[in-house]
Amino acid sequence: MKNLFTRSNGPRILLATAALAGALAVAGVQAQGYTGPRSDTAAQQQGYAGPSTIAPMSVKDLMANGKDDQNAVLRGRIVSHDGGDHYTFDDGTGRIRVEIDNDDFPAGRQIDDKVTVELIGELDRDRNSVEFDVDQVRIP
Repeated sequence: MKNLFTRSNGPRILLATAALAGALAVAGVQAQGYTGPRSDTAAQQQGYAGPSTIAPMSVKDLMANGKDDQNAVLRGRIVSHDGGDHYTFDDGTGRIRVEIDNDDFPAGRQIDDKVTVELIGELDRDRNSVEFDVDQVRIP
């Protein structure tokens, strides 16, 4: 078999490889296994996924006893999108308005009102309103 990687064929092979890669990119073909967006958000969302000293709590307990800027973990469902970064979260004990930036959702995963999620964030309590500011959304 003839060696394709001779000095004279090297540039042709590189050009053919680059052309194939470009054609696949234009056709929308991605590497297998990765289904998320094509940005650095997936790397930012990786973070720590191990155990935490912050025990999950209920919306009812958080609303009744939570302090402003208190870190918390909530488990339940996002039941509605209320516009912009605002959603309604329900865990069966109550509902709370939550603020979630798009890049805080897990990459490549679709979440609807039937999916149980874990919200990690902090309580934002002021005179007129109570909201949970989410830092990360996980699917347990």
